[in-house]
Amino acid sequence: MTMTDTELHIFDTTEELYDSALETLRRGLNEHEGNHYRVVLSGGSTPLRLYELILEDGGFDWHKLRIFFGDERTVPPDHPDSNFRAAYETLLDAAPIPNDAIFRMQCELGAEEAARRYEQAIRDEFKLAPGELPRFDLILLGMGADGHTASLFPGTPALEERERLVVPNPVPQLDTTRLTLTFPVLNAARSVLFLVTGSDKAPAVRQALTGDIADRPPAGQVHPTAGRLLWYLDREAAAELE
Repeated sequence: MTMTDTELHIFDTTEELYDSALETLRRGLNEHEGNHYRVVLSGGSTPLRLYELILEDGGFDWHKLRIFFGDERTVPPDHPDSNFRAAYETLLDAAPIPNDAIFRMQCELGAEEAARRYEQAIRDEFKLAPGELPRFDLILLGMGADGHTASLFPGTPALEERERLVVPNPVPQLDTTRLTLTFPVLNAARSVLFLVTGSDKAPAVRQALTGDIADRPPAGQVHPTAGRLLWYLDREAAAELE
């Protein structure tokens, strides 16, 4: 099984970036032949404009969508820092997606229990045998200025996880613990789409896309073994690329 090449797209404006991401999602969903199109949503502020565009768009086959999350803060779902709350208020509350097609991380139960339950929910959804990995149709990811993606932060223990699908990850630099999908899950996806904007991300973009993969920050270590890897950057985020 060979590692896929990176598809790099640089846009003059953030609105062009979001429009292209919307088209990528729409095409993937509407051309998908299966009954379910399983999407992992990203946290943070970057994808929120995309979520607004998804809701405004009239071309979605909504009944196929199954919604998951790539990471979560260890807060209740109504907390201002909750990734679920941001996606719910921006997209999920108004979209015609049944509640049983939305899978959130139940962090109010505690980090370890929430991770255990979310992994089991994924295993049940994909009907995984022991040792099998889920194959999400599309995973949306962002990247921080430190090169983290999902809640895979530099120097944290989750970077070394190869067995579990979901783990609590202590993040000393933020004095917190977060839940995150692990590299095996991200790298088993059919498609991974990074959305990265802003000049503060430019150094991390360069580090993530150049040099030996083992030396790259966490975002640069996402490389599906048998799927598409797309990086959508605005001009500011791509400023340090040759």
